[in-house]
Amino acid sequence: MKKKTCIIIAGPTAVGKTTAAIELANYYSTEIISADSRQCYKELNIGVAKPSQDELISVRHYFIDSHSIHDSINAADFEKYALDAVEKIFSKSDIAVMVGGTGLYIKAFCEGLDQIPAVNPDIRNFVVAQYNLLGMEWLTKELKDKDPIYCKVGEMQNPRRMMRALEVMLSSGHSIVNYQSHHSVNRDFNIVKIGIELPRDILYERINKRVDEMIDKGLVSEAEKLLSFKYLNALQTVGYKELFDCFDGKITEKRAIELIKQNTRHYAKRQMTWFKKDTAFNWVRPDVSSIKTYIDQSVHF
Repeated sequence: MKKKTCIIIAGPTAVGKTTAAIELANYYSTEIISADSRQCYKELNIGVAKPSQDELISVRHYFIDSHSIHDSINAADFEKYALDAVEKIFSKSDIAVMVGGTGLYIKAFCEGLDQIPAVNPDIRNFVVAQYNLLGMEWLTKELKDKDPIYCKVGEMQNPRRMMRALEVMLSSGHSIVNYQSHHSVNRDFNIVKIGIELPRDILYERINKRVDEMIDKGLVSEAEKLLSFKYLNALQTVGYKELFDCFDGKITEKRAIELIKQNTRHYAKRQMTWFKKDTAFNWVRPDVSSIKTYIDQSVHF
């Protein structure tokens, strides 16, 4: 029996992953697993650049609109969900497609995760609330005081990772680094990793244009409806945080839009840094015919 294969399409935001994945899924008559840590929330739409309703109808997607912003979802939850989803797809097809820009979720699916102790929800809520109130200065100081080990090796410009490290330390008394053994598991299916990239100036232009389109589609109104939930982890997200500051009178709407563009560009840069560390990725431009050719020539289904 030939081995099943999961094709992973990854890369920075706005690079064209969704279009490529849908075309591939149609080409191989299969389904898609989203590896996006925010598109799974049914209350978030415009600000997380979900596929359109037509796109969702054309190909079945897993892990989109599958959870609520009130749910606590992490990489371990995604690993379990995605492994179950891929088995469902493999029961109907030899090929599955995964697409997304959340590097840790893709890593969890491909390699497995270290077992990190459960975090007390009260501690998580405290860390998020303090970060929202006092910002990066507080978060950086807390980590330096309480987890100097993480400060030496962790991502000290990524607030989400930093909050995760702090909540693990406060809950367990040990650094999250101590739980990261980096032992990979072997999946019983093939994994093909394809990264999509564009020249930086073109990507940044696409990001700016996408933000303008989000505003035109009603992102401000969407964020207003979510304002009372701004403390939730799901809302610690570019596109919403900046508008929440606007609603609170800290910045103007014009400045909020500028910051959304700026912070999205920074996020795209971090995504590329993460994915480029993984030498298993084969990098291509967002040209589906080239991706198909590479897959057909390089993979023996």
